[in-house]
Amino acid sequence: MTRNSKSPVPDPLPKHVAIIMDGNGRWAEARELPRLEGHRRGHLSVRAVVTAAAEIGIGALTLYAFSSENWRRSSDEVEGLMYIIEEAARAEIIELHRQHIRFRVTGRLSELSDSLRAELQRDMEMTAANTGLTLNLAINYGGRAEITDAARRIAELAALGELRADQVNEELFSSFLYAPDLADPDLLIRTAGEMRLSNFLLWQSAYCELYVTPVLWPDFGEKEFVEALEDYARRERRFGKVKGVIAD
Repeated sequence: MTRNSKSPVPDPLPKHVAIIMDGNGRWAEARELPRLEGHRRGHLSVRAVVTAAAEIGIGALTLYAFSSENWRRSSDEVEGLMYIIEEAARAEIIELHRQHIRFRVTGRLSELSDSLRAELQRDMEMTAANTGLTLNLAINYGGRAEITDAARRIAELAALGELRADQVNEELFSSFLYAPDLADPDLLIRTAGEMRLSNFLLWQSAYCELYVTPVLWPDFGEKEFVEALEDYARRERRFGKVKGVIAD
């Protein structure tokens, strides 16, 4: 896919965009299709948005592919989702590499299957030196789990005498998160109209701009992505301040 060069690039652009890709199941059910068909169709939206983000000049794109709560779904849907993720990673990596995209994964990867972990590791190693868009896939990810894991590691170091309590601040805590080298997202997009974070990037989203669209993820493409960027460009980011004064 090549982006329509006639479409102007919004300015300013967010450096890091995060997306909660919601609505695959509803898209399928509305068409009387199996839920997995919605996830397969959602893969095409991932491809379109990743390509657009790379060509527009977004620095990082984090996609919520599989949450830690998704294990509660039916075994057939979970197995199907894992298969789709693994096959998509295998099928897309050459094109991602060609576009100079750096592929990353965030989450509790130790709980994934051996074959999926091996594929994700191969893809990360292949693209590690790329300098274009960083595509960060959140798999078996939960914001509370990430914060818990960071707190546990800090507590372990404190117990060993390698950290003092007075050394723990926001900067240090952030360094123990899953992807400490990625800047916090500037824009968080959620499809399918739900008005909640769903345990996604809870620490990192403290000051990001939220954009919610009723469009279901399988219907979300370059046009809808650019519309979200245009909305972001029209906003005045305040970071908790009003006319130079910290807001109450």
